[in-house]
Amino acid sequence: METPMAPGGGDEEHAVIAHFRLAGGGFGDADQREQIYEAERAMEAAVEKAGVGEIDGNEFGGGEAVVYAYGPDADALFKVLEPTLRSLPFRPAHVLLRRGTGETRVDL
Repeated sequence: METPMAPGGGDEEHAVIAHFRLAGGGFGDADQREQIYEAERAMEAAVEKAGVGEIDGNEFGGGEAVVYAYGPDADALFKVLEPTLRSLPFRPAHVLLRRGTGETRVDL
């Protein structure tokens, strides 16, 4: 899927990268992974409907789950993702909003 670019935004892609602490030091338990997968599916549908970018997968390891999303506007993308991200019970959690060379951290 090609990600639409913002008008006048050149080819700069923004990112929303969500980090969640899981139980234990490895990949979390099966329930936790399934909750992340379910949230990812919900976010994919929301992002597609809003036309603000795409969900680009996840990583598990070191007691953490990370979900990656990309689009032309990190703020618009986060606005669509935020309700689902905040609904996940894993804490501590934070999101990195990357805009070109700048980055903002938002604690969930």
